[in-house]
Amino acid sequence: MNGNVEVVVVGGGYGGVMAANRLARHDGVSVTLVNRRPDFVERIRLHQLVTGSDDAVEGFGEVLGGNVRLVVDTATRIDAAERRVSLAGGGTVSYDYLVYAVGSGAADPGVPGAAEFAHSVSDLERAERLRSALAATPATAPVTVVGAGPTGIETAAELAELGREVTLVCGDVLGPYLHARGRRPVARRLAELGVTVLEGPRARVTEVTRDAVQLDDGRRLPSAVTIWTAGFRVPDLAARSGLRTDTEGRLLTDATLTSVDDVRIIAAGDAAAMTDRPFRMSCQAAVQLGAGAAATILRRIAGKAPAPVRLMFAGQCISLGRNAGVTQFSYLDDKVNGLHISGRLGAKIKEFACRFPLDLLVSGARKAGSRASRGDSTDRLETPRPERGAA
Repeated sequence: MNGNVEVVVVGGGYGGVMAANRLARHDGVSVTLVNRRPDFVERIRLHQLVTGSDDAVEGFGEVLGGNVRLVVDTATRIDAAERRVSLAGGGTVSYDYLVYAVGSGAADPGVPGAAEFAHSVSDLERAERLRSALAATPATAPVTVVGAGPTGIETAAELAELGREVTLVCGDVLGPYLHARGRRPVARRLAELGVTVLEGPRARVTEVTRDAVQLDDGRRLPSAVTIWTAGFRVPDLAARSGLRTDTEGRLLTDATLTSVDDVRIIAAGDAAAMTDRPFRMSCQAAVQLGAGAAATILRRIAGKAPAPVRLMFAGQCISLGRNAGVTQFSYLDDKVNGLHISGRLGAKIKEFACRFPLDLLVSGARKAGSRASRGDSTDRLETPRPERGAA
């Protein structure tokens, strides 16, 4: 491809920022990142925002390279034929290549009353609303957390450590993704914190009301604040744009993260789905996918065939309040094994695991420039498109 190459990254999470910084290091590549918020959100710390131990926000000036243009807006449609992204603010941005990194959020619970009465920690705004709701609720009022995954466990432990009366409704088993050996210290720590853990096939929520949670086995749990952490969904931008997705709405790609519909569209993060290599939605995957997406684009720009992206996992880290945690190790294919570390050392490893991807982004920003430029309303408007070469 001759001349300057325009790359638009849609989504400013771990995968999107990683891809933007990697691309922006290279001469002849101009990068625009479109994100609906003016700041980077450390999603893996949102349970800490709820209790006030962290604000879970970092300025894009710290994590995004200075020669990356930041446009604060929401992408509403991708026109693959015209290579253009429409924005909610009324403008458009054109691209030679697009990185699809829109992330994920809370899934529709599909349970009566849950959408109306249950809170979430899936994104910054919902976590902030939950924090406000807890602040307005007596410290002795019962709190119910629904979901036995990492978010549910971490949120329950964080609140219980502050003295809240917490019930964790698992729906089946506590931490189903954990090895049985790793599950034991999690259960032990939750018991120490006073969390009531409800497990079993009938410990499933059938209805949420303003002040209670109804279970499948007939139990009614008083609940002043209910927090729903079960399940994730991805935005429907790809589907609305006529691009093929999997059953969960993630953009279908080949092993190089290239859309099966368009070689100009490369996916990264939770919203990507490699057709023959399924992977778990996670920060651990997102930073690798962001780097992989950038590598695919750079090889195409150079006229080379992109290489398959290989994901390697080390395990999962779970915080159990500020003073304890569990690190569950896994094989490189993300299958867990019996090795784990718990207690204070587990908490330190968890903190390292949270800090490490942020440090990667900060380092990447320094290599691509120290301060991010912010696009104003003029930046968002369409400008005449340059001649485009072949892929």
